This record gives sequence, C-alpha cells and structure tokens, in this order.
Amino acid sequence: MKTIHINDFKITSKINISKQATKFNLEVTDDEVKDELRSVRRKLGKLQDTMYAHNKYAVLVCLQGMDTSGKDSLIREVFKDFNARGVVVHSFKVPTELELKHDYIWRHYIALPARGKFGVFNRTHYENVLVTRVHPGYILGENIPTVNTIDDIDDAFWDKRFEQINNFEKHITDNGTIIFKFFMNLSKEEQKSRLLRRLNKKEKNWKFSAGDLKERKLWDKYQECYEDAINRTSKPHAPWYNIPADNKPTARYIVAKIMYDTLKDYTDIKEPELDDDIKANIELYKQQLNNE
Repeated sequence: MKTIHINDFKITSKINISKQATKFNLEVTDDEVKDELRSVRRKLGKLQDTMYAHNKYAVLVCLQGMDTSGKDSLIREVFKDFNARGVVVHSFKVPTELELKHDYIWRHYIALPARGKFGVFNRTHYENVLVTRVHPGYILGENIPTVNTIDDIDDAFWDKRFEQINNFEKHITDNGTIIFKFFMNLSKEEQKSRLLRRLNKKEKNWKFSAGDLKERKLWDKYQECYEDAINRTSKPHAPWYNIPADNKPTARYIVAKIMYDTLKDYTDIKEPELDDDIKANIELYKQQLNNE
C-alpha cells in the first residue's frame, strides 16, 4: 500500500479548491484498503480507552462535504471498534425553535465531547458560513438585532462570523479539545453517480430528496463558499484536511490514519499511575479476593 503522510492532506496555505484532489490512489484493492482500515480503527479504539483514563483531552471530528460525499458511512466504518461510551455523534439539521433562541454556535458548544471522548459533528458549525451564505435568507430566522433584511448581511457580517468561529475553536483547543476538520472533497461527476444510484436501487430510494437536485444546481456557489471558509479558518490549532472522497474506502482509511498518526504523537496521553498505597498492596488485595 502507498504510504500516506498527514501533510499530503493538511491545508497549511491558501488553496484553490478546484485544484484539490477528489481521488487518491493507494495502489491496492478496495478490500485491502478495508483490511488496513480495520487495523487502524482498532488502534484508535484502544487509544480512546487510554484517553478516557487519562481524562485530559477531548477530540472533536468535524465532517463537511457536499451531499453524498460519504459522511454517514465514514462514521459507521471508522468508529466501529470504539467503545460505545467513547464516541458521540451529532448530525446537525435545520435549527430547531429552541436552537434559534440562542446564538448560532450554542447548539454546537453544548454538543462538544467531554474529556476522554470523541465527538463527531456530521455537518458542523461551518454550516453557518456555508448553507447560510448560499441561502442568506436563513440568517433572518436567527433574529439577530442588527440584521433586519438581507441587505444587512454584507461582507462585514461574514468577516465577523469567521472571526467568531476562529475564536470558538481557539478557545476549545486551549482547553484541551483536539480538532480535526475534514472536507470530504467529492467531484460533481461522482455526486451524479451516487444520486443516480439512490434512484436506481429501490433500497436506496429513501435517501433521495428532490432538494438534492436543487442544491446540486448551486454547486459552483457552494465550492466558492467552501474555498473561502477553508482559507479563512485552517489554523495550526484547528487545521482543515482535504479528503479525496470519490472512493469511499480510501476516504475512510485516510481519515482514520490522519487521526491515529496525529494522536499517537501526544506522548503525554497515557494511563494514570496507580496510587502508591494501591500499588504497594496489590498482592494483598488479590489474596483477600481469592480467600473469599
């Protein structure tokens, strides 16, 4: 298998999204990729157990991408070997009535993972500078005091919102949350193929929505917004990774490998030492139990 390196995918300078890869050849079959994923996800599961005992870091995994980019199946496959208590997945839909009574980051903040756990955001706080930028009318539903018409949603508004998102991520990383932001980069041709598959396979019909085609017509606008969001918010403490998503097994493996290779370099993540009194009396405790 072709060796991959984190820096092959990490975005560390300004990008042109049209030049970012949607395909990556690992030079092995899909079945071999799946075998490698099984190995990496087991290691990740064991590492999360250690992080739970260590109780100093949380991990936030942010998944963004166009419809059909494979976010749901990636979550299913990458986190399959985690202890169920160690990972919590949140799929953010249209804001509820309660959520709209708070600022736009509130619902994401209260869903952050506790120390020792992984939190997965399937669509994230970035929806607030992506879908709302493509459809600015949604902002009016937030009842922001300074926004009364779409004309109030100007460049300064978006500048402020990006600043708020950067501040949010800096705050949580300063307090022990490790952030991975994955852009599932799907080609327009592959999206067409996956949408047709949903229509052609009866058991997949339920996944299809006519709204998918309406959003597809806005593909170029979404790509423009993704490019701007990534360029403004890929920071050393919270970098974006471009994940070629045209092949699902490859995308899943790359995401798992990036997470594992990053986290294993945290040399301070280790199980805590036993209390000296307990350590000194282990044999006594064994004897007491065996003598019951």
